[in-house]
Amino acid sequence: MRTSEKAETSGETGEFADPVKEVRRLDRVIIRFAGDSGDGMQLTGDRFTSETASFGNDLSTLPNFPAEIRAPAGTLPGVSSFQLHFADHDILTPGDAPNVLVAMNPAALKANLADVPRGGEIIVNTDEFAKRAMAKVGYAVSPLEDGSLEGYRVHPVPLTTLTIEALKDFGLSRKEAERSKNMFALGLLSWMYHRPTEGTEAFLRAKFAKKPRIAEANVAAFRAGWNFGETTEDFAVSYEIAPATAAFPPGTYRNISGNLALSYGLVAASRQADLPLYLGSYPITPASDILHELSKHKNFGVRTFQAEDEIAGIGAALGAAFGGSLAVTTTSGPGVALKSETIGLAVSLELPLLIVDIQRGGPSTGLPTKTEQADLLQAMYGRNGEAPVPVVAPRTPGDCFDAALEAARIALTYRTPVFLLSDGYLANGSEPWRIPDTGELPDLRTAFATGPNHELADGSEVFWPYKRDPETLARPWAVPGTAGLEHRIGGIEKQDGTGNISYDPANHDFMVRTRQAKIDNITVPDVEVDDPDRARTLVLGWGSTYGPITAAVRRIRREGGAIAQAHLRHLNPFPKNLGEVLQQYDTVVVPEMNLGQLATLLRAKYLVDARSHTQVNGMPFKAEQLAAVLKEAIDA
Repeated sequence: MRTSEKAETSGETGEFADPVKEVRRLDRVIIRFAGDSGDGMQLTGDRFTSETASFGNDLSTLPNFPAEIRAPAGTLPGVSSFQLHFADHDILTPGDAPNVLVAMNPAALKANLADVPRGGEIIVNTDEFAKRAMAKVGYAVSPLEDGSLEGYRVHPVPLTTLTIEALKDFGLSRKEAERSKNMFALGLLSWMYHRPTEGTEAFLRAKFAKKPRIAEANVAAFRAGWNFGETTEDFAVSYEIAPATAAFPPGTYRNISGNLALSYGLVAASRQADLPLYLGSYPITPASDILHELSKHKNFGVRTFQAEDEIAGIGAALGAAFGGSLAVTTTSGPGVALKSETIGLAVSLELPLLIVDIQRGGPSTGLPTKTEQADLLQAMYGRNGEAPVPVVAPRTPGDCFDAALEAARIALTYRTPVFLLSDGYLANGSEPWRIPDTGELPDLRTAFATGPNHELADGSEVFWPYKRDPETLARPWAVPGTAGLEHRIGGIEKQDGTGNISYDPANHDFMVRTRQAKIDNITVPDVEVDDPDRARTLVLGWGSTYGPITAAVRRIRREGGAIAQAHLRHLNPFPKNLGEVLQQYDTVVVPEMNLGQLATLLRAKYLVDARSHTQVNGMPFKAEQLAAVLKEAIDA
């Protein structure tokens, strides 16, 4: 069931001795909490994750929840889950399949059972397996009694009853007491895996500070779950996973989600640029957390504007860019479609603007809480006319911080809007992140125009808003109100240099080609290839596929296979050496959570027979499945 499972201690007890439970040491484990969307599974998973991070394990998480704010209770569409993979070594994914499933009701069991391997542990809240609840999900007979779970190690636990009993002295109603059953489950799992408890108790007291009785009730339920594990005979074994000390370079670490890391990256970019940060945004899943987080940081010069719609959000952000701010708009795929005309205006005005797209399943409203990588071609070409925009994609939740700084560097240096393509998997997932020293961060300061920059034939000095830097082709950034720097703005084509309105065909051709050349000549690092065995097959990914691809590559190499790996952060422009790299391999495999968008771009630009492997089921790739695909490519 698990790798490297070893008995650490066991003991025989005398007639009057307290039993000593066996403790087994593991190198990793995958746990999934699952229940109704009102059962607090995300909170439970978050707390278990926080304590695991503080303990020093490497970890990766996969929250998975319904799109409905409150789906019908007890139904399959209403199941919410949180999967956590933690280990004593470096890991990259939330795991392919849970070793332990905590199922709070029949719907949670039915929705997740197929993912649990034979021999896995299942902890079931038996109180919820009433006839009516089972009928909602198609159970005619209880799966706890019909033998269908014989291949698993099942622990039937009356979680609701035990929680209510533990809280009987708090004077709570039955409904109020039942709400704490997730804390009972958290306490039980914390005992099973030797997780710290102090942080969770402090968190509960802080969260319910205005309701101290509720706070103490939750703490009591949490402790009751721990004590239940310690005393019940059903749980004869607990497990230890040592800290992953060798996996991390020295430093101070914290657990961080992709959206939080991206938010911090934007704040850091504004400080490194010495510019105020302005966010013009309309709430949309899964990007809303960035708006929520940035609204907390007014002390860093952050200004947030929750607009009435997507178009107003980006319009305000572009106005802030014109006014001299580091301007950002956040959205998901449907919002990008609405913002497209204003993005084109930003291309024409040549102003720095960050468009943060947290991708989700589409088209249209699609799958708001599920992940996908299907906005790449929209980011590349989803505007009228020739309107090139750089595209940057982070690879892990923590990498969202660095990607935000890189997107800001490009926007400020080259005076252009920039797409930052994250996705729901990165946004909601989390991992340990080393907090950087401010001295490690890049200097992003850029100079505003302060006076005339061009001399006319008669010797007079004037300001030309489209006179370009010869190296970057960026135009001057002139803040409104600066005397003598008045110039026209708007979407109609500009005359080279003067910025006057121009309908001249030759000028339009020149401006279109110049804007394209500016993007093509952006300095980005070469793509790095990991190829220790001089393989014939290369797997090339982008964005959040990094974790599953790398895990699959590790599996293949452990089994003696030879495969090379490269991963793209910059999707427009591509790294200068990418074409040369692709030509070195007989086979190039491109896994994507779309129908082959990057592969299409590679085929068109480099004439390479890139082999797509695609998935659009709203979930990230599984490493085992990818490994099988890559083995086939190697053997072909």
